[in-house]
Amino acid sequence: MPNFISSTASKIALFLLFSCGISQAQVVGDNHTKYTRADTLRGSLRPERTNYDALKYHLKLKVEPDKKFISGSNVISFEVLKDMPVMQLDLFRNMEIDSVIFQDQSLEYEREYNAVFLSFPEPLKIGVKDSLEFFYHGQPVIAKNAPWDGGFVWTQDEDGNPWVGVAVQGTGASLWYPNKDHQSDEPDSAQLDIAVPNGLMNVSNGRFIGKTDLGDGFTEWRWKVVNPINNYDVMINIGNYEHFSDTFQDLDLDYYVLPYNLEKAKKQFAEVKDMMACFYEKMGPYPFEEDGYKLVEVPYLGMEHQSAVAYGNHYQMGYLGRDLSGTGIGLKWDFIIIHESGHEWYGNSITSKDIADMWIHEGFTSYTEAIYIECRWGKEKALEYLKGTRKSIGNMRPVIGEYGVNAEGSGDMYPKGSNLLNMIRSIYNDDELWWNTLRDYTATFKHQTVTTQQVENFFNQATEVDLKPVFDQYLRHAAIPELQFKKEKDQIFFRWKADVENFKMPVDVFIDEDETRLNATTEWQVLPVNEDDLDEIELNELKFYVNLSKQ
Repeated sequence: MPNFISSTASKIALFLLFSCGISQAQVVGDNHTKYTRADTLRGSLRPERTNYDALKYHLKLKVEPDKKFISGSNVISFEVLKDMPVMQLDLFRNMEIDSVIFQDQSLEYEREYNAVFLSFPEPLKIGVKDSLEFFYHGQPVIAKNAPWDGGFVWTQDEDGNPWVGVAVQGTGASLWYPNKDHQSDEPDSAQLDIAVPNGLMNVSNGRFIGKTDLGDGFTEWRWKVVNPINNYDVMINIGNYEHFSDTFQDLDLDYYVLPYNLEKAKKQFAEVKDMMACFYEKMGPYPFEEDGYKLVEVPYLGMEHQSAVAYGNHYQMGYLGRDLSGTGIGLKWDFIIIHESGHEWYGNSITSKDIADMWIHEGFTSYTEAIYIECRWGKEKALEYLKGTRKSIGNMRPVIGEYGVNAEGSGDMYPKGSNLLNMIRSIYNDDELWWNTLRDYTATFKHQTVTTQQVENFFNQATEVDLKPVFDQYLRHAAIPELQFKKEKDQIFFRWKADVENFKMPVDVFIDEDETRLNATTEWQVLPVNEDDLDEIELNELKFYVNLSKQ
């Protein structure tokens, strides 16, 4: 979703994502033809970033909704990996820096766009573990249309109480707090001490560890995360919340909703236990059991904020009451609950090192929608749903973006990514192998950041079929391959037409209603059937997302 379109600039992908219903909490933006210095500072890995590892963030903030204002600090614990004279942190330039304190001294710094370069009196030596406290204040960027653009949402509930949410995937967590704003480095843990006006509650990631009335009209709410967490998942949710809870096996399920929606929430959120039963079976255990699972009602559509999933689907089935697939199957379940929670496994636990590989989040999580459908209503319904989502695929730009400049690829990453995974399952042609491989993938890369190459290699090693051409075509090229048939000299020939040189991929077709697997390549091959059967050849469209032509 984040679970929904959260990630950087916009706007072509917006139409695709909206039409496809993908509330993905991510702001998907266009690829730029030219990138700026600011893009490079945000998206690249240079010594000022790679010379240290972020270990923990401890946010201590006061939030004033009436002023749309935040102030406080972030204590950043780190380990030096290489001798480091200068450290880069990130904070949007509209936010004012008060001071940065290291070993009781104020550090000198320079700001360039949204990057902050801290200079140490002496280079820090490899192996040093230490911390600094970064004090700041300001009015953070306000989202115009969260979660499709990053920022704060300052609003009121129906009773007139302040209601505050934040969604920053892609745009960057540095929009509101200082951090190393790159997906390749996640803090191992985090704590949030958030002071809000008395009568309101702040709900953040992880476990609630206490609250204190500060005596000045504000109450501090403290939350702690003990697992690695994406920068953009670190979150605050402020409102007049009611809390109720449940359990699934050993997992705590906690829900925070507005009081007048309590009864609706108790009914709607009952689906979580069905979802967990399905996901545990198909994908493996919930990856953040120590931090618990929460759904938090928010004033925008939704986002995958780790262990505090943002929910704004208005207690409707489907995607705001719509079926993104056009099949009717999408109205049997709450899209935001399933999709955003699926991100806990794919996006939160397994995170792409570079935002260019965001399909690793969105393709896999979109596939969890089909997983849930298959658990509840059978494989055929899941395949129909996946096919239905293809209507929103534009095939205008590659799914993978450009590396090192904080650029996502095409918004096709949602439905095209999920249909790619379905094809790989079809290529395996062995469901037991497929589910074992998916569970192994989830366990192998748990709490890690990964690259597309690692994902490709993992799924490739499980089968004798070489999947490299398949990944290349569907992720690095805009078009999908075309399966061509032609009549010639009383015979029927077939081949692939594709961008990838020497492309090859097995594909299932129906000939006179009998299913046949063709090991097609870019070379013409003879199909051992009568030429009169050309009109009877049909693609198995539920399993394979390709174009078909007959000459």
